[in-house]
This record gives sequence, structure tokens and C-alpha cells, in this order.
Amino acid sequence: MHRIIAIAILVLAAVFSSARAEVLVGVSAAMTGRLAWIGEQGQRGAEMAVADVNAAGGVLGQKVRLISVDDFCDPEQAVAAAQKLVADGVVLVVGHYCSGASIPASKVYEEAGVVEISPGSTNPQLTEQGRGNVFRTIGRDDVQGFIAGNYLADRWGDKKIAILHDNSTYGKGLADETRKQLNKRGVTEAVYDTYTPGKDDYSAEVAALQTAGVSALYMGGYHAEVALIARAAHDRGYTVQLISGDALATEEFALIAGSAAEGTLFTFPADPRRNAGAAAIVEQFRAENFEPAGYTLLSYCAVQVWAQAVAKAGSLEPKAVIATLHEQQFDTVIGRIDFDDKGDLTRQSWVWYVWRGGEYVPVE
Repeated sequence: MHRIIAIAILVLAAVFSSARAEVLVGVSAAMTGRLAWIGEQGQRGAEMAVADVNAAGGVLGQKVRLISVDDFCDPEQAVAAAQKLVADGVVLVVGHYCSGASIPASKVYEEAGVVEISPGSTNPQLTEQGRGNVFRTIGRDDVQGFIAGNYLADRWGDKKIAILHDNSTYGKGLADETRKQLNKRGVTEAVYDTYTPGKDDYSAEVAALQTAGVSALYMGGYHAEVALIARAAHDRGYTVQLISGDALATEEFALIAGSAAEGTLFTFPADPRRNAGAAAIVEQFRAENFEPAGYTLLSYCAVQVWAQAVAKAGSLEPKAVIATLHEQQFDTVIGRIDFDDKGDLTRQSWVWYVWRGGEYVPVE
């Protein structure tokens, strides 16, 4: 009996030791619904990064395991997702994608001492809250909107410009930043209005823009609705220059819009797939028949930069990792980066892209 008990204790100790040797990382995004394509980019990027970290020996000799949750790009569901990840014991969350999800979830992570690194949330408020545990591997909408406002003023300042948004944290925030800079340049938009996301048809909205004589339409919102508006304009024979933000960096935009996607302009960070340092990782994705477009490599970068911070700190202790993230530089798939005191990238590289032949390419 004593021998059986001793063996049982040894088995339990081994199981406990094994469990402790596993570091949990969470990824949270819209895994279902209208933004699932972008959620998949985040998921695949984090998965590949975790696999590569483990292949290199893990973090501090411990293997990393990824846990995924669906926040549906919804504030309330994002908080519930954050609470689940915290209860599961994650030390890092890659996410959320939507600003409207990241901002309320960030409070949960701060209280739990969990690092949050978003690959897609661009609203300035995320890092303006002063939460030291929050970082992002993408730029901010005040910079993106500044660039967009100047672009509109330079090219369509003498024509009628419309600005529409979906009233989301992301969409309205980006539209307002764009409008602010456009107005600073002395140009007043002819139309500033909202549209309802999730509809199947936007022909009425497009007809109103055509009647108003709008030549350039800037949209703050997500790719599905922008694609449907592009199709509605194309079907009416209405030639309007459609312009938007980073949410258009998904191939689903072209699948929904069809030929109407052609010529659509949008801003996004400099494409990391073109980085020499990312070539091997890009080939890994392509070998799995997955094109690492959009936020994929930004998500990969989030895991990568955290793993490097843990190694530099020599600890998984949150305060040590957070301090290292703020103080050090990191070599990643998106290049060498560092963060400012707010958790933002110190260097932002927004680039103009155009949809051509079913893919987006930099504007020459």
C-alpha cells in the first residue's frame, strides 16, 4: 500500500510539473460572423508563431500552448472572452482585433497582470487609457486619418467628398480623424453620415451619394460593407473613387465586391510579406496553402516580440516582461520595432494600397 501511494504521489508530481511547464497564450478575435476572415488571420499568425517558438525550445525552457476565444468583435463578448482567458491562466493575449473589443477587454487584462498585444486595434483610445500592459503591433488612427485627410485634400479638394462611417469605435474614430485633417486643410466634405452595418443592400445610400454628385467616398468601417457599397455603385454605373482604411486588407473584400473592388484605395502598414527577414515564415504559410496577408504577420509579431521580451527579462513575471517591452528593441517579421511609454510603435509606416486583379498592391 505504501508503495502504491508513493507511486501515485510521483505521478501526481510529474503531472503537476508538466502542467506548470506549459505557458498559456491566448488569442482573441472574431472567429465567427462577418469578420471571421480577419479573425482567421490573427489565429493563423499566432499559431505559427507559437509553433516556431516551441521549435526553438519554448520560452525559458517551457513549451507554449495557444488558447483561442471568439469575441465576435463585440464589447460585451470581448469582456467575457477576456475573463475566460484570465481564468485559464494566460500570460499573454494576442488581440483583440476590433478596437471596440480591445478597449473594454484591456481593463480585465490590466487587473489580472496579463500582457495584451493587439495586431489590429487602431483606435488611439486603446493606448491613451494609460494601461501599462497594453501594446499594439499596428499604428494608430490619428496617424492613419492624418494621411487619409491629406490624400483627399490633395487629390479631390476641388470636388465633392463624402465621409461615411458605421458608428463603431474603429469606423467612427477613423472617419473623424480623416475628417479632422481634411478640414484643417481647408476642405469641407459635402456629406458626413453614418451607415448601418450588416445590411445586404446599400443601393439607397449609393443613390443618395450619386444624386449629391460625390466624386470621392471615404468609408470608416469594415470590409464587408465597403465591398457591398462598391458593388452597389458599380451596378448603378456610378464612378466614385472609394477610399478606406486598414480593414480592407483581407481577400474577402475582393470576393464580396467582385470586379467592383478594382481601383479601391486604402491605407495599411508596409506589407511585412515583402521584408527579407520574413521570407522564410511567409514560405511556411504558403506551404500550408495559406497566404499570410493582412493582420497575419502582425499577429505573428505579437507572439514573437513577447517571446523575445521574456528571454531578455529572463522571467515570465508580468512586471518584468512589461518593463522589457517598453525599454528594449525587438527584431520581428515586421522589422526592428520598439514601443513608446503608451505601448505604441515608435515608428508607424502607413502605405497606400490599391485593389488590382483580386489582390491589393502598393500604389506606385
